[in-house]
Amino acid sequence: MSSMQTSTKLAAYGAVLVAVLGAGAAAGAAVGPLDSGGQTAGHEMAAEPTTMASDLPGGLSASLDGFTLATDDTAFTPGVTEPFSFRILGPDGTPVTAFDTRHERQLHLVVVADDLGDYQHVHPTLVADGTWQIDLALPRAGGYRAYADFDATGAEPVTLAADLTAAGLLDPRPLPAPSTDATVDGYDVRLDGTVVAGTEAELRFTVSRDGAPVTDLQPYLGAFGHLAAIRAGDHAYLHVHPTDASSAEEVVFVVHAPSPGTYRLFLDVRHDDVVRTAAFSVDVASGDPTPNSTDSHGEDDHGDH
Repeated sequence: MSSMQTSTKLAAYGAVLVAVLGAGAAAGAAVGPLDSGGQTAGHEMAAEPTTMASDLPGGLSASLDGFTLATDDTAFTPGVTEPFSFRILGPDGTPVTAFDTRHERQLHLVVVADDLGDYQHVHPTLVADGTWQIDLALPRAGGYRAYADFDATGAEPVTLAADLTAAGLLDPRPLPAPSTDATVDGYDVRLDGTVVAGTEAELRFTVSRDGAPVTDLQPYLGAFGHLAAIRAGDHAYLHVHPTDASSAEEVVFVVHAPSPGTYRLFLDVRHDDVVRTAAFSVDVASGDPTPNSTDSHGEDDHGDH
């Protein structure tokens, strides 16, 4: 991209950035300080000192446990596929080039709109110098958070995050009400289970189509399903995977939510050789379990895979 194109692009983002940053500040004020680490909620990425190991959930910082997510151009045009590249810097400040394979990939990139209305789970390509590359499209104007979920060889799993922006007029969507049902591409997905802050909870998902149970879910990335949970207030990220109880008829997860509040769940399942994403809003209680069930239904959600 030429310097003139870059200048023109950046100039177009002024209004969007002001609105996005204002929304982030409001979210931070609403959520308040996190219980551990003393970090406030919101979209501020750690830029200087690397945040070291703590009980913080992932996705709250660009730096954690000695690793830093270093991005290139983070400005996008809505609906246009554009190259996106980044590096994972190690404790010595140089790009990491050795990663362990987890769920059939060395790095999982999840991109979610600030209003949690759009979701993508994609897999960039690693080149020899430690740069990760992918063609990415942000569907609507506004802010997005990109989560890099990886295992550097010899280290524990880490999730880092960076903010992306798509220029244009903001049209934020309200967060859907909590529900135990979602519909996507003619499939109905049912959620059973209750999440209570600070404890492990078992969540079970079953899929049906035209009123008949789907009993032949296909493996996707080495599992029958993948689940990402994002806290609505500050976009803290929880990446969980199925338990051994999962099967082609039912996908089972164990989830640990660090705090009460509303979370958005994104479930990826594969059937008839197509990966589909069902989304749910879940209220996490701080006390005794209460059912998440409501009479409302989740809206259609499609992730790009």
